[in-house]
Amino acid sequence: MPVEGPLRRRWPRILALIAVAVLTVLAIFALWAREPVIAAIGRPDPASFDPRQVALGASLARIGNCASCHSVPGGRVYAGGTPIQTPFGTIHGSNITPDPETGIGQWSYEAFARSMREGLGRDGSHLYPAFPYDRLRHTSNADLRALYAFLMTRDAVRAEPPANSLIPPLGWRPVLAGWKLLALPRTAPQGPQPQLGALWERGRYLGEGLAHCASCHSPRGLLQQELRERAYEGGWSDGWYAPPLDATSPAVREWTAERLDAYLRTGLSTAHAAAAGPMGPVAHNLARAPEDDVRALATYYAWTMRDARAARSEPVLPDRGTVAARAHPSGAALFRGACAACHEPGAPMMVAGRPDLRLGSPLHDDNPRNAVQVILQGLEPPVEPHGPYMPAYADTLTDKQIAEVTAYMRARWGSGPDWGNLVEAVADARAENGE
Repeated sequence: MPVEGPLRRRWPRILALIAVAVLTVLAIFALWAREPVIAAIGRPDPASFDPRQVALGASLARIGNCASCHSVPGGRVYAGGTPIQTPFGTIHGSNITPDPETGIGQWSYEAFARSMREGLGRDGSHLYPAFPYDRLRHTSNADLRALYAFLMTRDAVRAEPPANSLIPPLGWRPVLAGWKLLALPRTAPQGPQPQLGALWERGRYLGEGLAHCASCHSPRGLLQQELRERAYEGGWSDGWYAPPLDATSPAVREWTAERLDAYLRTGLSTAHAAAAGPMGPVAHNLARAPEDDVRALATYYAWTMRDARAARSEPVLPDRGTVAARAHPSGAALFRGACAACHEPGAPMMVAGRPDLRLGSPLHDDNPRNAVQVILQGLEPPVEPHGPYMPAYADTLTDKQIAEVTAYMRARWGSGPDWGNLVEAVADARAENGE
């Protein structure tokens, strides 16, 4: 006790020393994380780019689905602002039009290529990995130059995206240098596989790079890094579940290259389902991409799923309507009132060739998220106005009602055990949607 007085008097000095030490460490870290600025340029003359190069860049931008993250509904394309939800907060897509002040109009090709491969802004600031530079870094120089030419010939739009909202200290960009050190893959892609053919090679190049399919369809670790050793085992994107694209695919029928090609190009496969959630914009863009490239992607991903349900590609699909109605009478009544006009066998939608509910992966997934999200958000035609459509029921049905009809459909047409805690699952999905 006699030291209490002197110790109390020393506390301000101890705290000051701790503060100085912390600030010193942060300063050293910031210096280590600092990257050089690349000099600004005047916006290149759009006429200086080869039209063939611009056309190639337009095709590559569609394959990369660039507009989805860099445009908002009703806004100017590539002007940014799209909110991207992460476990650490909200990041907004940047303006990638050639506006000199709010876009990339002052970026040289060298600055653009560095951002795509190293996740760095022209000013040397670190970019958040919601921008998939861990995948884009494998894009060839020729394709990056084509993308640059395409973006630099777009209309310049002055638009400042909203500020990011992240938990501290993640708003301090030098922290991302540490993320890159810990989480950014350092291994090069696997070498060529000539025995699998040129179309497979092209599909792998696009899928593992610019199309960055694994970014959504793979699980992520504690730092939200893609778990490369578990590539294509399924992941999460914008509140939806991106199902596995490997041997564990829940697809009821085999994804052949022909079926996958049709699905990617139209957003619809009568042997499977319609593109919903984040996959809708992907199909919208791929419908306008070169047919050979879409076919290449289909060839590659049919190969990654080659062992999934291969022994029973055309299974008998039961309709357990009577049993399901007994187990879930409220869900059965809701289905008759809200869904049967389109989804019962013999209904006009079924006669018109829309996918059978038994064929879609949502009712066969290990989790109910996609089945719930389709009911909450509905479905818009991903490619053509006359494509598959379903109204949203988020404002019509309660969480309990959605849970009941989901349980009924799982019992009637799905596979696997009943999903538990469905009311909570619906509430979680609403929260992900910002409701």
